[in-house]
Parts: sequence; structure tokens; C-alpha cells
Amino acid sequence: MRIIAGVDEAGRGPLAGPVVAAVVLLKEGQVIEGVRDSKKLTARRREQLETSIKAESVDWSLGIAEVMEIDQLNILGGTMLAMRRAIEGLRLMPQRMRIDGNQCPELPSMYATITQSLVNGDNICPAIGAASILAKVARDRMMVELHNQYPGYGFDRHKGYPTVAHRRALRELGVTPAHRMSFRPVREAAESAGL
Repeated sequence: MRIIAGVDEAGRGPLAGPVVAAVVLLKEGQVIEGVRDSKKLTARRREQLETSIKAESVDWSLGIAEVMEIDQLNILGGTMLAMRRAIEGLRLMPQRMRIDGNQCPELPSMYATITQSLVNGDNICPAIGAASILAKVARDRMMVELHNQYPGYGFDRHKGYPTVAHRRALRELGVTPAHRMSFRPVREAAESAGL
């Protein structure tokens, strides 16, 4: 039975918080009922599916790139780092690895022949769809924790994305250590505050 790995991330676009990547291993042809692109599901449904994915998958793992790493590497580099960390956390070696998007992270040579990028993969590959859900649920929880540290920013609602409310909070309250200084709206808010 061939094992297929799907890799996806959550958190490339936000102004704050980490990037979280997930990898899920499924048997070839295995489908977990209800799994699809995390963006097409409600938060409650994603949390329900998280339980099913963790129980029914062959293996799964998460990887994180912190804000400081994103600022040092840029968002693409941070994303690739989070993906690599997730893959390195697997206990089993898949026969095929599909990565959502058009680029693959640098991986040890043992993965070179089995890895392929797949644009819109979360809608095509069940393992990538499952990974998108795990990554999104994990990152959303991290953003709720950041809301508890910095309650004025609304991280529990917008999860760090550049909403009108978030941009207003940046102007009024300033930049936190959870913000990505390499992102222009954050940098501009810091500069206007004289930082």
C-alpha cells in the first residue's frame, strides 16, 4: 500500500503570528469524510475534522516558523522552513509527497525523487486538504493565545490578517513582538510611532 504525504501551510498573508505547516500521511486512495480546503470550512467544522484526521491518518506532523524567522528569511523562506520542519517530524517515509503550491522546500536527498508541488493541491489531493485543516486549526489556536497576550488587537477574530480593525489597532496601539516587521503595514506603523 503506497503512502501519500500532503503538505500545506497556514498564515502566509497575516501581519502577525507564525506560519504553521502540516503534513498528513494517507494510504493511496484514502479519503477522510468531509476533508477539503480548510478555507471552505467553518472553524467549528475544521476542529471536528482535526480529530478525524489525527485518528485516521497514517501519520501527521506540524512545523512552525516564528515571526523572527519570517522577518529574517522573508515569508516564502519562512513557509519553506515550516514545511521542512513538519516533514522532518514524520515517523514514516511516504512513497509520494505532494506539496501545495508551486515550490517545494529544500529537503534531504531521500525525498528528492518523491516530492512534487501541486498548485491548488488542497482541492485535488486529500492528504493536502487534510494538512491544510491541521495547519489552520493549529495556527488559529496560536492566534487566540496571542490575543490573550495582546487583547487590544483582535487576534482571536482576524487571526493576524490585515483587516481594517487590525490596521487601526496597529496605528492606535503600536507594534507588538508578534508582528512581522518585514511586512509593509507593520513597518509603516512602527515608523510612524518613531520606532
